[in-house]
Amino acid sequence: MLFAFVCKDKPGHLDVRMETRPTHLEHLNALNDAGTLKMAGPFLDAEGKPCGSLVIVEAESIEAATEIANADPYARAGLFESVEVKPFNWVFNKPEA
Repeated sequence: MLFAFVCKDKPGHLDVRMETRPTHLEHLNALNDAGTLKMAGPFLDAEGKPCGSLVIVEAESIEAATEIANADPYARAGLFESVEVKPFNWVFNKPEA
């Protein structure tokens, strides 16, 4: 089952994002190597700067997906103002389709 993490950064926390980015990328690479990560990337503000994240993973349950979201170094560093974990149905342009 797929789940989307819709993450909104706290205002004024771009420095936290940039400082934590290397460990965040390591985390995503590990999820990718395990076949869990399906896609990920930042939301951008009007100036083109990151202001949140969209991450889509495959997990057994919403509880398992929430554990993955909580383990993200960005979440652990307190970057996010909010994180929504939602079931996701990838309909168009799915690589395996």
